[in-house]
Amino acid sequence: MKKLIVCISFLLGTLVVFAQKNDSPILMEIGDKKITLEEFEAIYNKNSDNKKNTKEEVEDYLDLYIKFKLKVVEAEDLGMDTLPAFTQELEGYRKQLAQPYLSDREVTEKLIEEAYERMKYDVKAAHILVKVALEADPKDTLAAYNKIMKIRKRIIGGEDFEKVAAEVSEDPSAKNNKGNLGYFSAFQMVYPFETAAYETEVGKISMPVRTSFGYHLVKTIDKRKARGIMKVAHIMVRADKKLGEDEINQKKEKIDEIYAKVTAEGADFTALARQYSEDKESAKRGGELPAFGAGKMVEEFETAAFALENDGDIAAPILTDYGWHIIKSLELKNLESYEELYPTLKAKVARDSRANKSKEIVIENIKKENNFKEDLKRRNDFYTAVDQKKFNKGEWKVEDVAKLDKVMFGFYPKDGEKFEYRQTQFAKRLENHMSRNEPTNVDLKSYINKLYNTVVEEMTMRFKNRRLPIVNKEFRMLLQEYREGILLFNITDEKVWSKAVKDTTGLEAFYEANKQNYMWGERADVVIYKCSNEKIAKKVEKLIKVKAKKGYSNEDILKQINKDSQLSLTIEEGKFTKEQNELVDKAKWENKAITKLNNENEVVLIEVKEVLAPQPKLLDEVRGLITSDYQNKLEKEWVETLRKKYPVKIHKEVLSKLQ
Repeated sequence: MKKLIVCISFLLGTLVVFAQKNDSPILMEIGDKKITLEEFEAIYNKNSDNKKNTKEEVEDYLDLYIKFKLKVVEAEDLGMDTLPAFTQELEGYRKQLAQPYLSDREVTEKLIEEAYERMKYDVKAAHILVKVALEADPKDTLAAYNKIMKIRKRIIGGEDFEKVAAEVSEDPSAKNNKGNLGYFSAFQMVYPFETAAYETEVGKISMPVRTSFGYHLVKTIDKRKARGIMKVAHIMVRADKKLGEDEINQKKEKIDEIYAKVTAEGADFTALARQYSEDKESAKRGGELPAFGAGKMVEEFETAAFALENDGDIAAPILTDYGWHIIKSLELKNLESYEELYPTLKAKVARDSRANKSKEIVIENIKKENNFKEDLKRRNDFYTAVDQKKFNKGEWKVEDVAKLDKVMFGFYPKDGEKFEYRQTQFAKRLENHMSRNEPTNVDLKSYINKLYNTVVEEMTMRFKNRRLPIVNKEFRMLLQEYREGILLFNITDEKVWSKAVKDTTGLEAFYEANKQNYMWGERADVVIYKCSNEKIAKKVEKLIKVKAKKGYSNEDILKQINKDSQLSLTIEEGKFTKEQNELVDKAKWENKAITKLNNENEVVLIEVKEVLAPQPKLLDEVRGLITSDYQNKLEKEWVETLRKKYPVKIHKEVLSKLQ
């Protein structure tokens, strides 16, 4: 038996073991592990920008590669590649990597074009769902289909769609939305549903549509030209519905005050967003949000945003489940060209259920390439061998056809490997697929034919998938890269990253030995008072001068100043270097000094409580950086240990082929 590809051994299923012949010369040996030139060359070429491989470049990269391989070899020796979590993660990546190799390119191109054409329009649809699993018994599937057809007959007969949806739909949301899903575009729904919504005439009801959720009736309510991609900024004041009435009113007053500043007073929106918005992430960007299209925001927000006709227009405050918003239009972009969107669309199609559309063509090609042969007589043997009455009652067993053991179909590629599927395997599949819940009355011949076709499709795709690393070098190298990448991450996490975090004693000792490398420069311990105008600033300044004597806290000062408006004063305090805070940089750096500054639409008072001399940062103040440096130390020591454990032998004559 030739050398097996270990990294995919867990995917064999019912297939025989395939072998990989690799004629690439051995480049190096790490312990008893041999690494081929092909392995190194694939990774080197992927990471090298220079087409000419100089000796220095190759040797520098080789050193990095050896460190990488030492860790992978250690992970393998520790059995980390046999752990269930590892195999599960690699299998997930493998499925993603294999998908482009298991689809027809021409069909895929048509699907990409179709998706782009659909993105030119938004469609609004409602639906009624009758749940049934894709793998449900024929009896259950037929019952679900008959049920959805009866519902359709009611609506075609004149009953209101929304009323019927609220009454019978098995989508839990239908009780509230009456089946209405709002506007959406391509890729926002499962493909069969999307197709029904786009292809059904406005106002009409589709025939039943089967998805992974069950059967749907789709009513297309409206189609409109796509609104495009909107970019806005907003100022938000959170308004939780659980708040008391006084607090809710206070929130409304605050958003109205801000809106008045934006409109009547002409204040800068960006500055107000940074100062007052309670969406902290967008506040840092002056309220700016990521661009969005149809169906990406809550309906109230989306409607208000797209209603703004011009860049720079500002909408009056609106309320959503998140709070109050003032929305400013920044830019409305139309759909990008097909060429610009092509890479994104291609990736989406590959991940989407629509990729299954090319499955039939792929299956036929696989059969031709691998000399597929079938003997339908062996399928037909089951027509008479299976007892219809016992099968309908769910009492039929594999033992009843124990004599059936001939080959039903097989794949015979030119390289000599083969896979054959026998009647005993089909009998077991038939038994597992049989319903045991209650008596059924199936057409046994049709049932067997359908199951046989399903098995042939599954085995064909599995055969192709299983052989990918043998027949496709690109896929083999990519899969190995992912396999070793997972191992590298797992063992480095165990030996370095998590170890550094958990080893508090070692971390503290490293900090004590190196804390002079982590110094604060001169800092000021300050309180920053941001006042809405000069009048407020004068009141605040008086309070600052007496606060120590009277024992005022920052909260006390806020209560006194913000009696009439929540926007009059905000207070921030902390320790800053001059580089950390532009306002603090402009202040007078003396103990107890108070500096007044005009900053955009506000007056700022900076109280310097104390000027702090340079000193080592506390461990908690620099824990992230200390941990990173400690990890580097652990990794360096670990690699030195691995070099001693696994001697490295490089075959210079093989390496020279790259230079």
